[in-house]
Formats: sequence, C-alpha cells, structure tokens
Amino acid sequence: MAIPTKFELKMGVATREAFGRTLVELGRENPNIVVVDADLSKSTMTTYFAKEFPERFFTCGIAEANMVGVAAGLAAAGKIPVVSSFSCFLLNKSFEQLRVTVAYPNMNVKAVGTHSGISIGEDGPSQMSVEDTALAGALPGFVVLSPADEVAARALVRLMIQHQGPVFLRAGRPKVPIVYPADQKFELGKAIEVLPGSDVTLIGTGLMVAEAVRAAEILDGEGISARVIDIHTIKPIDRECIAKAARETGAVVVAEEHLVDCGLGVRVAQVVAETSPCAMEFVGLQNTYAESGSPESLLEKYGLTGRHIAEAARKVLARKR
Repeated sequence: MAIPTKFELKMGVATREAFGRTLVELGRENPNIVVVDADLSKSTMTTYFAKEFPERFFTCGIAEANMVGVAAGLAAAGKIPVVSSFSCFLLNKSFEQLRVTVAYPNMNVKAVGTHSGISIGEDGPSQMSVEDTALAGALPGFVVLSPADEVAARALVRLMIQHQGPVFLRAGRPKVPIVYPADQKFELGKAIEVLPGSDVTLIGTGLMVAEAVRAAEILDGEGISARVIDIHTIKPIDRECIAKAARETGAVVVAEEHLVDCGLGVRVAQVVAETSPCAMEFVGLQNTYAESGSPESLLEKYGLTGRHIAEAARKVLARKR
C-alpha cells in the first residue's frame, strides 16, 4: 500500500473513464443505483452503465436543471441517483436545483462533473469549468471530491456511493499519470501524503497532484525537500494534515486547475491562517478564463505545470528565509 518515493509516473486512463467503469461494477452490486443523464453519456462515460442497465438509466436530454430535479425525486424515492454531465453544465446551469432540491433537503444525490478545468483543450472556454469546486463547496452538506488518477477515482466513486448525503465528484477529460499503487486506501476527508519532505509543502488536487510530484523532482535536483499532499476531499478538508504540514515545513504552495480566487487554495489558506500561519503561494488560473488549444499548451500558458509549481516553491522559500 506504500506510495513509491520515486518520481517516475506512468500514464493511466482519464478519471472520467475510471468513474464510468466503476459505476458499472457498483451497479452490479447495488440495484438501487440509478443514473440520470443529459445527453452526454458517451462523454461522461455513463454509457457503460446505460448499456448494462438500460432500465436504470434515465435520459433528460439537454436539460441539466430538470435532470437534477429528477435525481432529487429518485433520491426521495429511496434510490441512489448518480447525475452526470460536463462540470460547467452541471454546476453552472443547475446550481439553483442543486441548492433547493438537493442541498437544502439533504438528498442522497451523487453529482459527477466531467471535463473539468482547462485540460479539456480544444473545446474552449464555454465548456471549461473553472468555478465548479467553489460552487459545489458553497452548498451546505455537500462533500466535494477531486481524484488525482484512476486509482483515486475508482476508490472515491465507491466512497461516494457509500456516503449518505449529497456529493460532487470532479473528473477530467484527458488521461492522467498514475500517482497511486492499486491498493492505496482512501478515506473521505483525509488527505494523503504522496511524498515526504521537510522544506516546503506542495498541496495539489486532481491532475495537479502529478504536476506537484514533477515539481518535487525538479526541487530535489536543487537540494530542496518538497512534501507533496493530495487533497482529494476538498470538502470537508483535512485540517489536521494541512496544519501539520504548515507547521513542520513553514512554507506551502497550493496548485489547482481552477480559479485561485475561490478554489482549494482559499480553503487551505483559511486553515493555515487559523492554525499555523506561514508563507504561501497559489498556482492556478489568475482571474481569467482560458481559450481553445491543446491541453498541454493551455496548462503551460496558464502556469499549471510542475515547472510553475517549482517556481512558486522557490518564491515561498525565499520569503520563508
């Protein structure tokens, strides 16, 4: 179960793919699981569930708000509905329904947003969700999950179904490196220390965890020991892990494929300010939307790579000293 301390990362499947495959496995185990779709099942990967359980798959067409209302009704009837669409549609177009029909009555709805962040690439900014974890986190009672790789996605999808209450899980479009061994254990609300380190803490979520590992490799070559932490549960956040890292390293960098003004970094900064104040830097989208382009070029242009995280670490270390 131990996470390798080597920096080598092998490419795995997309977290949306791992979600779709795991959902089928869970469907075989639990007949109460149903899926509600907004005409995007081939992209969100709920198509696998639809093919095996057509009687438990409901399509609402291009009507995300109605889709969420249907899911809330199914939850009220005792089912475990998984409602899925692109994150930008699921959160932006359906926020009122998520608030009034799911969060307020605390319905057992599992909302899965795919194609999150700017790494969807050529689809462009109209379909890039860079506000989703902030919106989901603003809903009382919601658990917010963001898996780093296929191993995390499979485990967190299972924990999502087991959890009683509303959940939002953020998944991505591109293939991502494998960070974890196949037998890695996950617990909702408990961060994972991917790499040990004593000089600076690099906190990431989603695909930025792999980039944080790459940053740690760069820094290791400069004699800097970087601790890497995966915050796979953005809400409720692991306050103890964050406070310990801030206290022991005295410098924190938070990296996310999201707007820095309202994302994970804000939540981490709140914990650090309340427990162990220290120098911090934030890697993410800086008050802007992205544009159309290849995922690699977009991540490079907007500063979401291991190189940029390493640069932020040098800045925070300069202030620490």
